[in-house]
Amino acid sequence: MPPVPADPGPDPVEGPAREAGRLSGPLFRDEQPAAAVPGAAETVVLRAIADDAAPTPGPGGQPYPGASAYPAPPQNHPAAGQPHPVPSFHPGQETPVAQPDPQPQQQQRKQRGGRNLQAAIGVGVGLGAVIIASLFVVKALFLVVVMAAVSVGIWELTSRLSERKQIKAPLVPLVAGGIAMIATGYWSGVQWAAASLALTGLAVMVWRMAEPPENYLRDITAGVFTAFYVPFLATFVAMMLAADDGAQRIVLFLIVTICSDTGAYAVGYKFGKTKLAPTISPGKTREGLAGGIALSMLAGALLMQLIIDDGSWWQGLILGGCAAVTATLGDLGESMIKRDLGIKDMGTLLPGHGGIMDRLDSLLPTAPVVWLLLAAFVGS
Repeated sequence: MPPVPADPGPDPVEGPAREAGRLSGPLFRDEQPAAAVPGAAETVVLRAIADDAAPTPGPGGQPYPGASAYPAPPQNHPAAGQPHPVPSFHPGQETPVAQPDPQPQQQQRKQRGGRNLQAAIGVGVGLGAVIIASLFVVKALFLVVVMAAVSVGIWELTSRLSERKQIKAPLVPLVAGGIAMIATGYWSGVQWAAASLALTGLAVMVWRMAEPPENYLRDITAGVFTAFYVPFLATFVAMMLAADDGAQRIVLFLIVTICSDTGAYAVGYKFGKTKLAPTISPGKTREGLAGGIALSMLAGALLMQLIIDDGSWWQGLILGGCAAVTATLGDLGESMIKRDLGIKDMGTLLPGHGGIMDRLDSLLPTAPVVWLLLAAFVGS
């Protein structure tokens, strides 16, 4: 009778893989069943993957023939101990589904919520080039730039009022009246500009009569406010331009206003602690306001002495300080409007900046103050 061969035992390759594939029971004796421990099914699956991926030793501790068919786990494989999305298992679901990592979406939202710095710098340089070229090449060309900016600003403001509050301020008489204010202010002076404002208000009232009477008073009130806020305040820029040294006055006006914003941002970012108006603009601080006033006064003193005929440095100090205050108030005023409307920007025309009105917010209320002080100091 031939000898009976001894029991070879479990197959060294099939055993671990077969045992790892039993999801209905524990892999080791001291483990609880998968159903008794929350998340145990996921643990079993991951360990089975790790066991299948690892080479199986053969007799004498040498790799079993054919072990090279089992590739080593990649670096991001769960068996390699790298971070991986945790599977979510639901009762009655056969295959656990890995939930996507929400972090990239959060990063994308954060990036979208900020400003595009490169676009903002590029647009700022382009606007500066247009202004300088129009001022010192053909002075009247700058007047066209002002008219275009005012027209777009009126359209942005009336569009946001209609979208957010259903306020229908008539656009056509406002744009036509705004252009008339700027033109008459440049060629004929402040009296004709004021007359153009009055006629624009009357035109708004008449134009709105073509619509139903509901909300008539609300709509014409918004129209008159728009006519004063955008084109009439911009008329003082045109009147500064009309002087013999009009180009120099516009440069002074623009630089002291920009220095106010720049100084407030730089000082507030570095040293700002006390909020200036937390319910209106939480980012503004009293320290930033002081920095903006200081830089604007310095710029005003230098420019008034250097580029304005018969100007003195002390006059520039006064002009720069007043311009910084009105620029801040204008910025806060538009912030109040945008908060009431529930929007961040008035438009999207200027990448990295928002809309035209988001650039005119500090310039518009500063224009009449600078015009008045220059007229008082050196004449109009």
